[in-house]
Amino acid sequence: MDEVTALEERRTSNQKLEEIVPRPRSYRVEAVVLRRVDFGEADRVLVLFTRERGKQPVVAKGIRRIASRMAGHLELFTRVDIQLAKGANLDVVTQVDTRDAFRHLREELSRTSTAYYVAELADALTEEGDEHPELFDLLIATLRALETTDDTRLVAAHYTLRLLDVTGFRPVLQRCVVCGADLLPGKNAFSPFLGGAICPRCAPAEPTARPIPSDALKVLRNLQRAGALGSAHFRVPELVMRDVEGTLRDLVERHTERRLRSPDLIARLRVEADPIVRAAPPAVYDPEPDEAQALTPQPQEPALTPRPPLPQAGEGEQVTTIQP
Repeated sequence: MDEVTALEERRTSNQKLEEIVPRPRSYRVEAVVLRRVDFGEADRVLVLFTRERGKQPVVAKGIRRIASRMAGHLELFTRVDIQLAKGANLDVVTQVDTRDAFRHLREELSRTSTAYYVAELADALTEEGDEHPELFDLLIATLRALETTDDTRLVAAHYTLRLLDVTGFRPVLQRCVVCGADLLPGKNAFSPFLGGAICPRCAPAEPTARPIPSDALKVLRNLQRAGALGSAHFRVPELVMRDVEGTLRDLVERHTERRLRSPDLIARLRVEADPIVRAAPPAVYDPEPDEAQALTPQPQEPALTPRPPLPQAGEGEQVTTIQP
């Protein structure tokens, strides 16, 4: 029996079961708004992640009208209790109550852009209708951590590793993914296609392997062993964090077979906020010579650092100016 025939028989069986035991016309779920798309003149399609039913697209009719009472409750990243009615194609929002608006995420651009990344990963790594209560709790914990943390990049990296673990894509970081030997400090590599780190002996024979710095591998291991979101408190140098983010991005894009959009947005915003910060490195860890030169700190960078203000001279005092 081929797959198409099996699906047709399963659909027919489900329809007969619904005729015998009809499903309720309306139901209530707890959800977080991951994504939204304008539809028609006044409607909007929302992609929710629910505790009870996993990822679920719904339609909110008339939500874009000025008089709509639901618009303020269905903002992105909002945690809501929502009443849904069965629809022909998409279920329809009939009532909604806000449980947590996560307002602080919208007050700072770095927190908002990281929340977009969190939502994009949850959307990309899950299928519609798959129940993931643990992932829902992880999503709520991450949004709460982003509201209070001083290091949104570390929280995002921690969330990515936990999400990969929950969805069954946990990377192998303690031993070689090829031969199983314990990894020692040194010139190890990483393969997003194999899903883990590779020892120096096996790396030359693996075409998808690329070098991973020891410090980046240590950060990934520490985050993988860390507890709840927001519990990891250590400072990561800029270049090491770029390696960590690039490794995780490669891994996610390999599993989802799609390019993530939010990391590029976050990198552009970071550069605009601080001209000294260079753009994040590309996903490939073996850059061309021109790209490697662009990623290497240049000698003139210290000249871009703003000088501290000169001290003000008090009455009867003199200030000596030292020329650079």
